[in-house]
Amino acid sequence: MNKIISLLTCISLLAASCSKKFIELAPVSSVSVDVLYKTDKDFQDAVTGAYAALRNQYNDFWMFGDVASDDSWKEVSRNQSSYYIDVFTLDANDPLLKSTWSNYYNVIARANTVLAKIDKADPAVVTNKARHTAEAKFLRAFAYFDLVRLFGDVPEIITPVSIDQAYKAGRTKVDKIYDEVIIKDLLDADAGLAAKYTGADVGRATKGAAKSLLGLVYMTRKNFPLAEAKLAEVTTLGYTLLPKYADLFDYSKDEHHSEYIFDIEYQEALGGLGSGFTNKFAPLSAPYATFYKIAGGGGEENNPTMDLYNAFDPSDPRRDVTVNATGGFIDGTGTFVKFLQAATTTRKYLTPVIVSQDSKANWKVFRYADIILLYAEALNENGKTTEALTWLDMVRSRVSMPTYSGTGLSQADAREKIYLERRLELGMEGHRWFDLIRTDRAFGILQSKGMKDYMALYPIPLGQLQIINDPSIFPQNPGYK
Repeated sequence: MNKIISLLTCISLLAASCSKKFIELAPVSSVSVDVLYKTDKDFQDAVTGAYAALRNQYNDFWMFGDVASDDSWKEVSRNQSSYYIDVFTLDANDPLLKSTWSNYYNVIARANTVLAKIDKADPAVVTNKARHTAEAKFLRAFAYFDLVRLFGDVPEIITPVSIDQAYKAGRTKVDKIYDEVIIKDLLDADAGLAAKYTGADVGRATKGAAKSLLGLVYMTRKNFPLAEAKLAEVTTLGYTLLPKYADLFDYSKDEHHSEYIFDIEYQEALGGLGSGFTNKFAPLSAPYATFYKIAGGGGEENNPTMDLYNAFDPSDPRRDVTVNATGGFIDGTGTFVKFLQAATTTRKYLTPVIVSQDSKANWKVFRYADIILLYAEALNENGKTTEALTWLDMVRSRVSMPTYSGTGLSQADAREKIYLERRLELGMEGHRWFDLIRTDRAFGILQSKGMKDYMALYPIPLGQLQIINDPSIFPQNPGYK
């Protein structure tokens, strides 16, 4: 899949249109697009274009998932989106919101075009028609899920539309988008995707990815019976935890291992298709960059908090992988070198980088430990605490931490243990903010950082409001000017 992404050429660019003022919607009359969708490879390349738009978006996703939470902060204040999101002063005109909106609707537009064109395609010619359809639906559901988690009501657009039609598209209720797009698309994707891929196709969405996302959707909507059933299906697909936690973040090894379910794929040395995580999260320290061979140095934009560090048992091996709280590092001579500014850094994305902002490190969307903990949470919410603790203990046993089975924990106590375990296991991987929101704990925990009660959603980008210019169908989210 890393190699497939490099095929994003005029095909995928034309699929998204070159005249996009609203939500990256291709005009239905585009002849240049029509002539492209003929062969199986045409459709495969078009689906690859949708993946590529996610790659753009997830270079900044950490700001929503980590910096907005209590796990990370913008330690050195600068006039950047990451600082404003950290202190809850991000306004509707911030470029982060504009790019986020455009990136997700770019995914949706490309998926919509694929689905519209492939419907009439000859299966004898487009031999992987079912797979391309399932992938496009997965990607559309994925994009809409993030959109509604960030913005709430957003325009529901599931077919290619003209620019004039786009100008008239109002905001659709979240529940309607869940029912008519996200869940429906994921059920179709689950039925149509392959269980696994080999060769160059590794990295594409699989049946496990669709089931995992649908399980998280049900958890977010607090439909715990359906969540339990769907997450249980993931546990039957052959995924296993890696023996060593640190190996998850050892980029000299294959990231597509037994615990991998779905990543946003990046690849170094392919003309800007790498990620920026290594550079962005490394400290601003020339000796550190030299020692770890990070071209371009660090930006220290995503610093773990001491609150996260202190949440770990000192003997938990995950702590030092997730948070380096020494304020420096040991160089090749055994000398401690102090950072200039940052007190903490994360090692989860640390790998040599040949060209600045071109790291091989993927963004882990779903890995098996995440699903195990979601499954334990669903079981516990369904009154099956004893069974839930068995699954929780799998994650703790991997890192040799004391287990909970047989301790007689109540449902309420087990709930808190599971919440904590997700924080420890998944810290700095973009989950914390969304876990706090879906479990209704965000305001109570984050109000000391500046969060107001209406800030569970972000403001709609100002440019979108100005283009529609009709508050009756396209209002701003409550609380924002």
